[in-house]
Amino acid sequence: MDLLIKGSTELNKMFAALDKTASGLRHDFGEVENLQQSLRGARDFVSKAATRIEESILNDLLLVRPAAGLLTPNMQRDGDGRDEFVLAISGAANFVRANPNFAISLALRSNGETKIALIYAPILDKLYYAEAGAGACMFTAFHSTRIRTSSLSEPDDLMIAYNTSDNAKKIGDVRISGCPALDLAGVASGKLDAFVSDPLDYAEIAAGELIVREAGGKISMGAELVATNGHVEL
Repeated sequence: MDLLIKGSTELNKMFAALDKTASGLRHDFGEVENLQQSLRGARDFVSKAATRIEESILNDLLLVRPAAGLLTPNMQRDGDGRDEFVLAISGAANFVRANPNFAISLALRSNGETKIALIYAPILDKLYYAEAGAGACMFTAFHSTRIRTSSLSEPDDLMIAYNTSDNAKKIGDVRISGCPALDLAGVASGKLDAFVSDPLDYAEIAAGELIVREAGGKISMGAELVATNGHVEL
């Protein structure tokens, strides 16, 4: 196949599956905009769209590694015990309100380690991706650019995204986006200096974890999820 983005053939096959699914998501987004008078109706529509996305992309991903398992927030399918695709829509609440700040998070894990990671925002048309040991990149306007975390560390200089209800601990220039996957991509690309969140479903952060690390950042998952540029102490 022709390579769409800079990286392995397997990475490109995964992106092709995402891109195919994204065309349907863009149509769904237009439908959600028309449903804003009924929030319940919009939620039901998005829930059904998410299920359809999982089914659609699974068929394409199994062409990449036919024996792989699948993990999403809604289902788990056993595979060969070695390979597993991890998939989630991050920022679904934004999607419901016709806010374009949502993304598909997709990772391929082999023997317990994430090897390929993609975070794709279909309405914003931005892709962040990484392969283990090969660094992290952003793809937009048909061009791949290597990304790195910022080097800021002084509290007054920091821009930090939060997904937590603990307001007492918040420092820096606070951002709340409602899309953890894109917040992790923001840390990786230097748009944010850190991201702090209450615990999240692993399917939503598996891709972002590798992208942050490959961009030079650090991430820890304990009582809170904390991703930083590697210079910030939180």
